[in-house]
Amino acid sequence: MTKFITMALLSMGLILAGCGSGSHATGNIDGTWSATLSNSTLANDFIFMTHLTVNADDSLGTTSFSLTLDSTPCDFTTTTESGSFTISGNFNGQVSGKFHYVVMSTGTEVNTLTLDGMVSGGQITGNWTVSGATANCTGSGKFTMDPVLTPAK
Repeated sequence: MTKFITMALLSMGLILAGCGSGSHATGNIDGTWSATLSNSTLANDFIFMTHLTVNADDSLGTTSFSLTLDSTPCDFTTTTESGSFTISGNFNGQVSGKFHYVVMSTGTEVNTLTLDGMVSGGQITGNWTVSGATANCTGSGKFTMDPVLTPAK
């Protein structure tokens, strides 16, 4: 009987030791997202689509970035993107946490678009700011990002 209890406790210890070790949850923000950024007049200044991947160090990898400008003097012809996602929970398959994303134009006139927000309920929402070298390239407002669902094959 003692051997059985010892084995049961040892097994439980091994199982529990595995919980949490190396358990960086990339969560459900990996994938393609569509973002709409509006200012205080509710005009959509920026609309973009990107594919996000959360790396093991909480940094964001991005591919397939596509930006549409509407009524803004900012120029983002060529860009680099970076960011971070800090997970604060994974409850019933829903990841939540802090989101930070930066889009910088490259070239002679550097402009910077920064998004800071929260991931909750399968959506990313928060505030954005833009500033830069292009004349009158300043602004701020609210943003919403939604996952782009891909059809099942």
